Amino acid sequence: MLNGFASDAEIKATVADFTKKYPSIEAKFIFADLTKAQDCKKIVEEALKHFGRVDVLVNNAGMQHIDECVNFPDAKWEQVLSLNLSAAFYLTKAALSYMQKAGWGRIINIASVHGLVASVNKSAYVAAKHGIVGFTKAVALENAKKGITVNAICPGFVLTPLIERQIEIISKRDNITVEQASRRLVEEKQPSGAFSSPQDIGEMVVFLVGENSKQVNGAAWTIDGCWTAV
Repeated sequence: MLNGFASDAEIKATVADFTKKYPSIEAKFIFADLTKAQDCKKIVEEALKHFGRVDVLVNNAGMQHIDECVNFPDAKWEQVLSLNLSAAFYLTKAALSYMQKAGWGRIINIASVHGLVASVNKSAYVAAKHGIVGFTKAVALENAKKGITVNAICPGFVLTPLIERQIEIISKRDNITVEQASRRLVEEKQPSGAFSSPQDIGEMVVFLVGENSKQVNGAAWTIDGCWTAV
């Protein structure tokens, strides 16, 4: 069961691509506003209704707004906290009630390196992602003997459309090439000097939902090119 923001054409293409790569697995998309508690519950209810079970939950929704705390718009603060933190709570709460009955479940919260360290002008995002890491630990402890694991992944810079737009902004602002802007952005924080890819994050998710990770629980896994090692 997939959820996200995209055009109808992009959604159809994503679902078609998923079923082409994994023909034994059915994929469905549901429209839901994850800043609303009822929509979060609806996703889990629809998954149960259609598939009959919910084994794995990946909380991956997020947004960013950059501004100094003193100037940070109240509405943006609420929006960032709702999508980046509260949505994970409501989805987890709904899924857990089924997972506990089944005696098995895997919950993966996509946090951020900002769940472990801070950056200026990102107070709401840092607060939400620190909250996700703490939330992960608390729920893992509550379910440690119930066959359910709860872990967080904390990526640094991942080369996504969001980061690509930031690179373009830096390039235009500083009148440098996209390649120079890319290097300037990543090397500011990641000693590796290289971006992670969405596939890197996906491979970690695959590990965390597998049987070999059944004693991996309540952890925050960094994929950050040594960002937090400094």
